[in-house]
Amino acid sequence: MSPPTLDLPTIIEPAHALDRQRPLELGERDRLVRRAKALSWLSLAYMSVEGGVAITAAILSSSVALLGFGLDSAIEGLASIIVIWRFTGTRRLSQHAEHRAQRLVAITFFLLAPYITQDATHTLINGEHPRTSWLGIGLAISSIVVMPLLGKAKQLVGQRLSSGATAREGTQNMLCAYLAVGVLAGLVLNAAFGLWWADPAVALAIGVLALNEGRQTWHGEGCCTVSPLPGEMLDACHDDCCA
Repeated sequence: MSPPTLDLPTIIEPAHALDRQRPLELGERDRLVRRAKALSWLSLAYMSVEGGVAITAAILSSSVALLGFGLDSAIEGLASIIVIWRFTGTRRLSQHAEHRAQRLVAITFFLLAPYITQDATHTLINGEHPRTSWLGIGLAISSIVVMPLLGKAKQLVGQRLSSGATAREGTQNMLCAYLAVGVLAGLVLNAAFGLWWADPAVALAIGVLALNEGRQTWHGEGCCTVSPLPGEMLDACHDDCCA
């Protein structure tokens, strides 16, 4: 008997099991596509502000963790652009575009994981003690509140559209929230008790989680999951990724 596994709540369902009860009506699908794009545009705007504030706070406090948090925002913004691209023009009805978007989102996970890991390792090895950053603390709290809301909304839309790319972008938002918790813990524990190592320790765990999410996305969880249009078979599959 294999041992039980523990999965963090980053995504609602495996993408290949998403919403196969019935095909979406074209009007309903268009409405969900507009919502997916609106959520991605909202994320892109928030990530732009978050990244700018994080990098500014990092420079003022000499915090490598905050600098990593700011650069992570740029990577997540790239995932939002990918989803917007996927649902623009004729690509909104394309299973091939969905497959390409999933692969591109997987690449953003692979960009995110090694950066977080090397950043945290560098901080631990060098024993860097950042100064207290109230701006960084405020930003982390804001992201802890906002990111789960965006992530949950994208996962629900991705579930209805059977879009692994949209759902995995929501997963990145959840990872951003976890990273914000780590940054906040590190900043607060450093300010209150001098426990500077808490932030990079949490970041290492998040890096491993991001790598696992990227691997699952790349290997096709959610492949061939575009909601069928009226008249199509529910389990129709036209992509070579299903071979």
